[in-house]
Amino acid sequence: MKTGVLALALSAAMTLSACAWKGAPDGAKNQLVGTWSMVSATTERQGIRADAYGPEPHGWLVFTREMTFIEVLTDPRVPAFESNVRGEGTDEENRAAMAGSIGFFGRYTVDQKGEFSGNTVEGSTFPNWVGSVRTRDDLQLEVDGGRMTEHFLRPDGTQVHIVWERVR
Repeated sequence: MKTGVLALALSAAMTLSACAWKGAPDGAKNQLVGTWSMVSATTERQGIRADAYGPEPHGWLVFTREMTFIEVLTDPRVPAFESNVRGEGTDEENRAAMAGSIGFFGRYTVDQKGEFSGNTVEGSTFPNWVGSVRTRDDLQLEVDGGRMTEHFLRPDGTQVHIVWERVR
C-alpha cells in the first residue's frame, strides 16, 4: 500500500512540476539559463563606491530551464571560525560571515523576449528576503552575450552592481 501511495505522490509531483515549468513564452530563448561566475560586485551610496564582497569576490548564479535560480556570493577574505564548527562561531566571526556572504534561491520569470522579468526568493541566509518578490523595477538583469550585469537598489538607497560572466 505504501508503494502505491508513494508512486501516486511521485506521479502527482512530476505532473505539477511539468505544469509549473514556464520557459520563455512563445518559444523565445531564455537568455538567463546557465551558470554565471561573479566578476565584480560594487555598492554605491551617497557617491561613495566600494567593493561589495572584497576586491576579488567569489560567487555563482545558476538559472535552470525549470525557472529556478540559486545565487551565492562570498568575500574570500572572511576568516575561518576558530572552533571549526559552523554553529559555534563567536559574535565577531558570525558578524563577519553574515556581512561577507549571502546565499538565496527561488523561482524566476522571463518575458516574451526571454529577458528577466522577476523573481521570488524562497529561501535565503538573510531571513528578511524570504518571500520577496522582485520585478524589473527592483532588479535589472541585462545579458549581453557572455556577460550579464545585475543592478538593484537596497531599501537604504544603496545601489548594488554585479558583473557576471557565463561559465556554461
